[in-house]
Amino acid sequence: MKKILVPMFIILSSLFTSSTPALANHSWGGYHWARTANPFTLKLGDNLSSNWKSYLATTSSDWSVSSVLDTTIVAGLGGKNCKATTGRIEVCNKTYGRNGWLGLAQIYLSGLHITKATTKVNDTYFNTSAYNTPAWRNLVMCQEVGHDFGLDHQDENFDNDPLGTCMDYTSDPTPNQHPNQHDYDQLTAIYTHTDTFTTISQALTQVGKGQDNEVGDDASSWGKLVRRSGRAGVYERDLGNGNKIITHVFYAD
Repeated sequence: MKKILVPMFIILSSLFTSSTPALANHSWGGYHWARTANPFTLKLGDNLSSNWKSYLATTSSDWSVSSVLDTTIVAGLGGKNCKATTGRIEVCNKTYGRNGWLGLAQIYLSGLHITKATTKVNDTYFNTSAYNTPAWRNLVMCQEVGHDFGLDHQDENFDNDPLGTCMDYTSDPTPNQHPNQHDYDQLTAIYTHTDTFTTISQALTQVGKGQDNEVGDDASSWGKLVRRSGRAGVYERDLGNGNKIITHVFYAD
């Protein structure tokens, strides 16, 4: 039977017109990885110390429940500076210093297409009693990798009740360590369409040119601040010719 692809606007519209309550769209700007078929597999480069590896394994397993994408953990290529690698996500930890953030998700864009991405978690804070818990480590790892797929937050208000998803901000991370069904539904909406080319390859020819610039670990290299809401911030660095680097920040308390 021929597969019928439903346009994204129809799927999103149904979320708002359903007779049962539905949560708002939390696509991150429409950003997504280009690929020619679903499901597709993204590589997560493991540049982590031993105390983080189990959390990446949990994150990979959780997000692979999605019907449109799978993840696989591979050897990291990021090196000591967590350099982004075309066609995949590099995941890193380090004592980045008291620079104000717990986690970063950084995506490199050609138009709306993600060509490479990084997730960084800051041991300067995770080595303190306030954040050195399995719940906080699961939440931040899950959330930053989720951003690298093209997801935004479901809620950024710390005073609201937890939504039971790592894409939610909350003062109590315990209920919010994993994705929920709305995250999987959103991924399906984002990735319903397919493309005529792919960005999940380390040998890109059609996109990704002019993206040799790297972003560092502090705001001075992230470009302009385009959004700040509580403990969430988004920065944009314009590289020209449709290429950008977007940094999603999870601030420490």
